[in-house]
Amino acid sequence: MASLNVGNLGEYLREQRRAAQLSLRQLAEAAGVSNPYLSQIERGLRKPSAEVLQQVAKALRISAETLYVRAGILDEREREELETRAVVLADPSINERQKNVLLQIYDSFRRENGFVPEQDETDEAPRADETLKADARKDDNPHS
Repeated sequence: MASLNVGNLGEYLREQRRAAQLSLRQLAEAAGVSNPYLSQIERGLRKPSAEVLQQVAKALRISAETLYVRAGILDEREREELETRAVVLADPSINERQKNVLLQIYDSFRRENGFVPEQDETDEAPRADETLKADARKDDNPHS
């Protein structure tokens, strides 16, 4: 069986498994996949689905997005964007409205720098500066 080009995924998984001091059998059991299947992934003979990668990442306590990039499912920029969004959404020190505004600002900067395609005017969410102005008006007039 020929080796598939999966971005050195197998080698990386083997390194992560060894760093976690897990046998192939232990990782397979923790991830809910068969031992032979995991062995084939590590040897580059099988390309796992995103779901399997997520299970393996969880068992290894590493980022699933990193595995997606190594497997060619996700490109590096997409991974960075997802991780940035996850950090903002997980921050307990800001409320939901603030998270949404922050992500809108982030999106506008990415569009400005050419990383996100322009949305149709009809699909576009309210711009961050408009949201901030509306929120400021609400704060100034608590009876509205």
